[in-house]
Amino acid sequence: MKRIFYGWYMVGAGCAMQFVQSALLIQSFGAYFAMLREDLGWSKTELSGAAALHQVEAAILGPLLGWFIDRFGSQWMIRTGVIMFGTGFILLSTIHSLLAFYGAFIVTALGGSLCGFFPLNIALIHWFDRQRGRALSTMQMGMALGGLALPMVAWSLATWGWRATAFASGIIIIAVCLPLSFVIRRRPEEIGEVMDGIGSRSPGPVSDPEKESMEITRDFTAREALRTQAFWLLSLGHSFSLFVVTGINTHAITHMKEGLGYTIGAASFAIMLQTVAQLGGLGLGAWIGDRFEKRNLCALCMLGHMSGLLFLTYATGPAMIVAYAILHGAAWGLRGPVTQAIRADYFGRSAIGMIMGLSFMVIVIGQIGGPMIAGVLADVTGNYRAGFTVLALLAGLGSVFFLLAKRPARPMRVAA
Repeated sequence: MKRIFYGWYMVGAGCAMQFVQSALLIQSFGAYFAMLREDLGWSKTELSGAAALHQVEAAILGPLLGWFIDRFGSQWMIRTGVIMFGTGFILLSTIHSLLAFYGAFIVTALGGSLCGFFPLNIALIHWFDRQRGRALSTMQMGMALGGLALPMVAWSLATWGWRATAFASGIIIIAVCLPLSFVIRRRPEEIGEVMDGIGSRSPGPVSDPEKESMEITRDFTAREALRTQAFWLLSLGHSFSLFVVTGINTHAITHMKEGLGYTIGAASFAIMLQTVAQLGGLGLGAWIGDRFEKRNLCALCMLGHMSGLLFLTYATGPAMIVAYAILHGAAWGLRGPVTQAIRADYFGRSAIGMIMGLSFMVIVIGQIGGPMIAGVLADVTGNYRAGFTVLALLAGLGSVFFLLAKRPARPMRVAA
């Protein structure tokens, strides 16, 4: 009986951890946003500031976290992050002031950063090469599946209140994710495996032209990657996609509740439909992500983000809400893992943690800008139309960055 490659166990564990993080924070933050605004009377700008603080923290720590992962692996960081993530939710259940909310949210968000998307992706990049797109897409299905749990979280918020829901979420995170974190290992070579599980520890002569090419070139260092045009174009494209993703995650439910007249429960079902579309995008990415030019796929997805947000902004009925959910969800599902895989394809895996960490310095523009632009303009104008339109147009512009991000020539090895 053929033994299953250990990397796929890591994919499964990462998928489950992404599900928990998505269900309890990423997809449900908009529902907390609406409840906190109603209960404590804070403005959209004040609440958006919490999301902005989280992104500033991620940008500042990104290079440091990348350096740490490149040298020591991501497993201990992920375990520490799980404990912080759960503790942050427990603290959130006790807050009464805006300052306390910011403090609790920073702990929650920092923990989520340490055990979430960034370290899990880097862990898998070290285990997969030819099947990298498939592995990353499969793991991120957990992120999409988390959206299916949003109606349950919304029900808990309405029935038990946001304090009880936050406390229970913290307990669930630690109880479920801490055991899963021990599945994560650093490199396949440490347990006698090879990348993708192909071949053996002592492979014979190879005639693969791509393999032979890799033998005379080497991976980029972080400093060398920074000198390439591709690094900056990929970072800008990723950043501009997050104008829409973070803007929708933070404000979509409030827009549907206050601007379009839906209940929080009904709005959560729209997010659930978006999640179903995201799952479809991830499945498509697992199928075609390693077969077609990744930058062209990303550029196409940016147009999906743009058109989806415009449908949500100017929705006059359920059909336009459905169009938003399908276009934005599918674009997010396909683009997310492909964006990570393309960096590893271009720059190699030796310094991928540092390279991705440094890219956060650019990505943070979209992560902060999305919630803040939408929130500030909504407070000024009284609705989300102006802010969402600006974000949609920025996403359309971002497609150009991906189209221009061509693969850089690999540096040559120094002869012995």
